[in-house]
Amino acid sequence: MLRRSRINYQLEDKFDVILFFSAMFLVVIGLLAIYSSTVNHPTASGNFQKQVFWLCISLCLFFATYFANPRLLNYVPIPAYLITLLFLVAVLVIGRKVYGQRCWIDIGPFGFQPSEFSKVATVFLLSFFLSREKTDINTIKDIAIAMAIGLIPVGLILLEPDMGSALIFFSITLVMLFWKGLDIFGIFVVLSPGLVVFASMFGMGPFIAVLVLILLILFYFRKNLFLSASIFVMNLAAGFFFDAVYKVLSPHQKKLIETFVDPNSDPLGSGYNAIQVKVAIGSGGFLGKGFMHGNQTQLRFIPEQWTDFIFCVVGEEFGFIGTVITISLFLALFTRLLKIASFAKEKNEYHSLLVVGILSILFAHFAVNISMNVGLLPIIGIPLPYMSYGGSSLMVNLFMLGVAANIYKNRKQHA
Repeated sequence: MLRRSRINYQLEDKFDVILFFSAMFLVVIGLLAIYSSTVNHPTASGNFQKQVFWLCISLCLFFATYFANPRLLNYVPIPAYLITLLFLVAVLVIGRKVYGQRCWIDIGPFGFQPSEFSKVATVFLLSFFLSREKTDINTIKDIAIAMAIGLIPVGLILLEPDMGSALIFFSITLVMLFWKGLDIFGIFVVLSPGLVVFASMFGMGPFIAVLVLILLILFYFRKNLFLSASIFVMNLAAGFFFDAVYKVLSPHQKKLIETFVDPNSDPLGSGYNAIQVKVAIGSGGFLGKGFMHGNQTQLRFIPEQWTDFIFCVVGEEFGFIGTVITISLFLALFTRLLKIASFAKEKNEYHSLLVVGILSILFAHFAVNISMNVGLLPIIGIPLPYMSYGGSSLMVNLFMLGVAANIYKNRKQHA
């Protein structure tokens, strides 16, 4: 009995059971939702089998990463970043268009989204740069370099154009800078352009109001005049940048933004999905309508529900209880990642930043996707980690889990 307890302890000491099985339960819920939403669909009935196939590939990738020598993580950042930048350029030339976005590269019968891999590569390079001894994140130079690493892929992604992925990159960069120790003023400098862009979506009035607020905050911090003026000009430019980006968006994407501002402006067009998704979640009630008994799901009121709208399948068929279980599993996963990052910070800052970057990717996808489904954000095409249909997304998510599990296994070793 004592020997069995010792073996169990050694297993838990090397393998984070909560981290792994939280993700696996989410995968299972996702598979159930994918099966329910596609089994009777005329063109997507094989998606469940495809997702199971990609799950097997992704699990092999997870365990290969878990058992790999942790020193290999030191050689990944620069090559991975450069390769994914090349793919982001390639997709603009040879990529396949989906809903007005040129974001997929086809290789034979398979396809992948370079932006999914680019997120992880960016986390690796940001972690590498921020963990250097000579990096001082509270200097303008190092903030600028870190922002450039995080936002260079954004410029290429906006040319696709894919605003959803661009938002994820901004979130990754902000969270990692905060974890590194960026002070409150630095966080304000990084965050304020995003606030200006968001306000610009609602018209000139909110845009001016946010600029006035930024002026007041700059006055409060009382930095030198040149620095304050530069920051204000940067925020002013962010508003005009949004206007320029808005003009190059496809009509479909423009409609999505207009629908977010006023969901009922086009209830049978661009606002249709947003309205139907909320109806599906709300109609589930406390216990749900039962597996494969959701009207919105089975009657295909929501197109391609197995991708970005997988959460509303759970809400309709498994009800409030199902959504609470799903969100609780995500929170357990995020809590474990945060704990691993905190512990690793004492031993290896590079590993700690890697885990925080992974956490920021997963949490940003989770927060944006759930917010899309309940109408708090516009529908911008962000999948729900471990649950939405898609081979690229599942592979990347389980690879990131493998990296975190590897760092947990070797957490007691010095770099």
